[in-house]
Amino acid sequence: MSHLTATGTGTDTGTVTGMGVGVPGYAHPLLAPVEWAELTRPGTPVHWAVLNVAEGPGERPDPHCLEAAGRLRNAGVRVLGHLDLCHGSRPYAELVSDAQRFLDWYKADGFYLDRAPADRADLPAVRRVSATLEALRDGEAHLVLGHGTHPYPGYAEAADQLVTFSGAWTDYRWSQVAEWTADHPAGKFVHLVHGVPRTHLDEALRIARWQGAGTVFMTDRPGGPGHTAPFHSLPGYWDEIVSRIGRGVSE
Repeated sequence: MSHLTATGTGTDTGTVTGMGVGVPGYAHPLLAPVEWAELTRPGTPVHWAVLNVAEGPGERPDPHCLEAAGRLRNAGVRVLGHLDLCHGSRPYAELVSDAQRFLDWYKADGFYLDRAPADRADLPAVRRVSATLEALRDGEAHLVLGHGTHPYPGYAEAADQLVTFSGAWTDYRWSQVAEWTADHPAGKFVHLVHGVPRTHLDEALRIARWQGAGTVFMTDRPGGPGHTAPFHSLPGYWDEIVSRIGRGVSE
């Protein structure tokens, strides 16, 4: 499998040694042009961004998404195609078909496997999907399993990174890391947290570092009823996140 670079940008192989941002899926580039443009600002520590055209790659190439993906890749940001595993119920053939379209149309660098199952019983099926996705990109696909919680430990060998937390700040600030994660290097894990007040951003980043998350997305946008997509837009303190975990961006 491929791995993130030390700086969090580019597509060379290596390991994560510094924290960076993973974007789980902004709104369509026509609806969120500022968000997509921000990811290509020089020095912005973006590890990867997920491209979700229409709950997947869509039925045909989207010119606006093609342009956005091209700009990201030219800026050294990995583009991951969004594949919904539906907690293990998605047919294998559908997943492979969607993955191939992401590769053919958008030159995806890897895949974000959303709603990935976490139970031991589903691990063999996920391993099969992961192996196929790797093969489709000649062993260079960056794979992120979007569990949203700590899965059975064996999943750590099925992907480059695991999303071990996705949820609200009110839960995150009291969260506990699974003991088995200590057997893996920092950077193996991803944390996605919404509803983080500006005044608690430093605390949230400390928790992420303490729990070994190398890739994060923190936002003040709320979740819950009426707010189903807290990660679809920039957080109000985007520049503060960049300055805290990146190499600095000129104002």
